[in-house]
Amino acid sequence: MKKALVAILIVAAIAVSYTLGRRHPQQELRARGARRVLYYVDPMHPAYKSDKPGIAPDGMQLEPLYADEPGATSATTSPPAGVPPGAISLSSEEQQLIGMRTVPVEKSAASRSIRLLGRVAADDTRVYRVGSGVEGWVQQTFDDSVGTQVKKDQRLAAYYSRELWSAEQSYLAGTYTASPSVKDTPLGVQNVTDRLRNLGVSEAQLHAIATSRQASETSYFASPIDGFILSRTIAAGEKFEKGMEFYRIADLSRVWIIAEVFENEAGYFRPGAVARLTLPAARRSLSACVSSVLPQVDPATRTLRLRLEADNPRFVLRPDMFVDVDLPVSAPSGLSVPADAVLDFGLKQRVFVDCGNGIFEPREVETGDHFGDRVQILKGLTQGERVVSAGTFLLDSESKLRAAASSRP
Repeated sequence: MKKALVAILIVAAIAVSYTLGRRHPQQELRARGARRVLYYVDPMHPAYKSDKPGIAPDGMQLEPLYADEPGATSATTSPPAGVPPGAISLSSEEQQLIGMRTVPVEKSAASRSIRLLGRVAADDTRVYRVGSGVEGWVQQTFDDSVGTQVKKDQRLAAYYSRELWSAEQSYLAGTYTASPSVKDTPLGVQNVTDRLRNLGVSEAQLHAIATSRQASETSYFASPIDGFILSRTIAAGEKFEKGMEFYRIADLSRVWIIAEVFENEAGYFRPGAVARLTLPAARRSLSACVSSVLPQVDPATRTLRLRLEADNPRFVLRPDMFVDVDLPVSAPSGLSVPADAVLDFGLKQRVFVDCGNGIFEPREVETGDHFGDRVQILKGLTQGERVVSAGTFLLDSESKLRAAASSRP
């Protein structure tokens, strides 16, 4: 009897356990099924959403986002009806995450200012070369280092030349006046005078020879102008040949400014236009005048060289110095946006337009001229619309991901 009672109790316990075991997972499944899945997201790109599980275009496993999870109510789903394909819907948190900024489409004025980087160069028409018309030996050099400021007829070096000494003797032998000149000297003396000039004798030296009536074995290389020594290839004790160049001296009272411009901008720089030069170190400004746009094209940068001319008071502009060039140019008025707002794909240009409520529409536009950090819009936008100026590349990536996902079966 006792054994039968124990058997009955064991069977009852097994039945109760089986019943509870079946009921518990059903309740758990019902509780889990109560959580509503809003959509599935890419863990690497939270802005990417899908209404069904699977694999994201970047290869990541999509994860569900439930209605009771934090942030689910603020996240948006697909764009509303009527929005063009490819539009992106982003919450305010997502916009802040990618650093998005929007700016209005503005109508630009007809005159704009273009800033260029210019390099100071000596005016080639004001550069003089001091050389030798004879052969000889350098006896002595004076204060003639590169960068030295010199005066006209200032002696730079002393030298001896037998040919020049013989020419001076011939000149004195045919001279019968104390101050020879082209008007007063006979033809024979004039020929000798011209020969001395061709040999490199300056007018001041001719006058000294005529006044002293003596041929000196020592002659001098002298500066032909007031200027600065740019180069020097002479040393005491050297023998030199006829035709050698010893000094290059520049008059820096007026200099050139060389700047590089793109080919599509060259037409805006007219000869005679006035630009403003800014010297960052000196904190002062000067005026410059556009001379010409040189025809040579740099093969590396595909730019043209713009030449400006500027007066150089107190010689503040020095060769190879860099200056900022601000040049006002006239151009047709029209709509413009920041250059960073335009995605250039070669044959196509695209911007993202803010449609409101966190929706951004990709739109193809036709661009015109570039002015500094702005670009002209010829077609595709209207004044007052807002475009994305920061975060455009991330938006474009998300747009392509969603387009790829929507095309999947």
